[in-house]
Amino acid sequence: MRLWHSAAATSAHFDESNLVSCAGLVPVMRLAQDCGLAELVAERLRVAGPLGANTPFTVGGVVAGMIAGADSIDDLDVLRHGGMGELFDGVRAPSTLGSFLRAFSWGNVGQLEAVNRRLLAELAARTAVLADADKLWPSSTSTRVSGGCTGTPSRASGSATPRSAATRCGCAGSTR
Repeated sequence: MRLWHSAAATSAHFDESNLVSCAGLVPVMRLAQDCGLAELVAERLRVAGPLGANTPFTVGGVVAGMIAGADSIDDLDVLRHGGMGELFDGVRAPSTLGSFLRAFSWGNVGQLEAVNRRLLAELAARTAVLADADKLWPSSTSTRVSGGCTGTPSRASGSATPRSAATRCGCAGSTR
């Protein structure tokens, strides 16, 4: 098989206002909405300054763009093509999303990680896809690791709350 046109002569773009290139986003973003993504972001994530306004919409846009295949800030423009504005409210320009992401501090990364953990737990509870999610975390028994420390799971069994560094290591009070 061979293409009839050179790569420079072909292109694809969505110029029909009713055409949607990523219709599969609708059920995925509905599931994220039903699992409380926006509420978790509003509760847990605090981005300083004016770029932190409307954080739930902005995070939702980044998530939707990543699901649609965006792997760079410019690729997030996929959310503004064709009829996507008819399906989704609050779609941001890639430059706005990029400015938001650049405003993140190290603390914001940890906050977003907490959102991710809670969202994953909610997804596991609502879908059969993660039916064996309880098996993702190691058992609560300790195992010997190099250096004489005992390694324990980083989370208490069935909990989304991280353990402290001392209990995570298992060496609290040890003289080793």
